[in-house]
Amino acid sequence: MIFYFSGTGNSQWAAKTLALQTQDELYSIAEIIKTDCTFQLKKGEQVGFVFPVHGWRVPRIVRVFLQKLKLTDEEDQPLKHHCFCLMTAGDTIAKAMERFQQHLHEVPIGRMLELDLVGSVIMPESYVGLPGMDVDTKEKELEKKQAAEIYLRDFGKKIIQKLKEDDYKPCGWKELTVGPLPWFFSVPVGGFFERFLITDKPFHVDHQRCVKCGICANVCPVADIKGGLGYEPEWLHNKKCLTCFACYHHCPHHAIEYGKRTVKKGQYFYNRYKVKENI
Repeated sequence: MIFYFSGTGNSQWAAKTLALQTQDELYSIAEIIKTDCTFQLKKGEQVGFVFPVHGWRVPRIVRVFLQKLKLTDEEDQPLKHHCFCLMTAGDTIAKAMERFQQHLHEVPIGRMLELDLVGSVIMPESYVGLPGMDVDTKEKELEKKQAAEIYLRDFGKKIIQKLKEDDYKPCGWKELTVGPLPWFFSVPVGGFFERFLITDKPFHVDHQRCVKCGICANVCPVADIKGGLGYEPEWLHNKKCLTCFACYHHCPHHAIEYGKRTVKKGQYFYNRYKVKENI
């Protein structure tokens, strides 16, 4: 089974691509986190996690899900099950995978799972919350997607082969796109992101451009937006916002802004151009 979280569709596409190769069942973390999160593992069944990096760290919704997830085993004397983790990022992941490994060790399900395979795949940029950070050009977006397809084909083969750790680290560890200064970005910068930048407070709607379509409320993975068809969006400030920018990117009239930081910036979600072509 593969558990995934996605805001703008990059990780959803990656998870679906892998599931087609491995024949694993797909589960959206944003949906199943509303349940008791209990699943039974079949004999020899592997578990995968696919999600984007947020502020060079593991997204809060994924951390909460790991704490809530309960896995039972149909075997009387269960062995550890194979586990893989794939992260998507617009650039680098720094020490996010190390943090995921630590989170996994700290929760009860960590006793049942052996993290044997890890990977990071570069996808089109979607973070627009800081000056100088914008979506990729259409050409760069296409280039990243083509490279990601090749990467995922290889990663899927490794999942099927159930490759195990090498040199006391999961397979693929040395190939992770950690980038320069990984500690600096995941620890002090990541801490700054979580404390000050992962918040819904700057979000607001341009009343002249908003057509009250309700798309923003529908795509919010944590139900932080009060609205729907016929209503303008209202952010609930319930401290669940992930600043994934799904609401901003999916707005068909660019009526949502994040303070002044997103003015005249682009929008992106997976298959956005296909959606525009079909309108």
